Amino acid sequence: MLKNVIDENLSPSINKPKLLDQLRAIIRTKHYSLRTEESYIQWIKRFIIFHNKRHPNEMSEVEINQFLSHLAVKKNVAASTQNQALCAIVFLYKHVLKKEVGDLDLVWAKRSQKIPVVFTREEVRKLLKHLSGTYWLMAMLLYGAGLRLMECLRLRVKDIDFEYNQIAVRDPKGNKDRVVPLPQAVKKPLHEHLKKIRKHHEKDLKEGFGSVYLPYALERKYPNASKDWVWQYVFPAHRISTDPRTGAKRRHHLFETVLQKAVKNAIRKAGITKQAGCHTLRHSFATHLLEDGYDIRTIQELLGHKDVSTTMIYTHVLNKGGMAVTSPADRL
Repeated sequence: MLKNVIDENLSPSINKPKLLDQLRAIIRTKHYSLRTEESYIQWIKRFIIFHNKRHPNEMSEVEINQFLSHLAVKKNVAASTQNQALCAIVFLYKHVLKKEVGDLDLVWAKRSQKIPVVFTREEVRKLLKHLSGTYWLMAMLLYGAGLRLMECLRLRVKDIDFEYNQIAVRDPKGNKDRVVPLPQAVKKPLHEHLKKIRKHHEKDLKEGFGSVYLPYALERKYPNASKDWVWQYVFPAHRISTDPRTGAKRRHHLFETVLQKAVKNAIRKAGITKQAGCHTLRHSFATHLLEDGYDIRTIQELLGHKDVSTTMIYTHVLNKGGMAVTSPADRL
């Protein structure tokens, strides 16, 4: 109901597509993920509702400043959340309304500087003992290859190179492909896993399914590729679902909450009291490589960080005892 009200108020003419439809169309032509599309749509709705459903064409820097400052001051959102809202609004003005957003004089949300939570090697071993099957495999890739959760879920069969012992991470955060090591410990179980998945894929094909979402315009360029084995997800969902963009029925990858819940349960069963989750395994990958003497630039490449300063935060984790200082209490 709210969507209809907003769309009706934002349609300047009968012939011109509604604003949110224009926004969706341009997001898709730029190949942004469905998650980003949904996020941008929601932020634009909130921006419009905040200003009593005025059309963005009638607003400028003043209204943008008011909304973003409101998020920081009244809503007390994190800096990353405020930045996400800013990106959505700038995208709307630049690509849909064809207007440049001028200088913004807003109240910025405070950026927290938190040292990442890291598992010890023994804690990783304990955690993995409480995982099995697909969950164990995925957790091993988060830790052993330093993958982000969504990078792991979006892996396709063609991205695994057993001969060169490496994994190609495609279209990650920052859109810079990278290559990470394939842990030796997962090679055999991953082979067995893929054999089972291939049987499910062949069964799907016989039942009239078997296609998978293809990025960009590949589906139009190679109409049969979506059913090829090499393009299938390494960790497919248990059920066929409907693609919200096209309406096509296909098997997508596992939903992230499935692994998140499994890892949380494993942490609890392992008796680990740290506030941790899937991403902690990636933090542990980086920290343990530093402990093993690998240089910061190599770790930066493996993590896919644009700026080495982002990677440098893991050096703080190694400053045991607070900046590597020995407490005077230990000398009594």
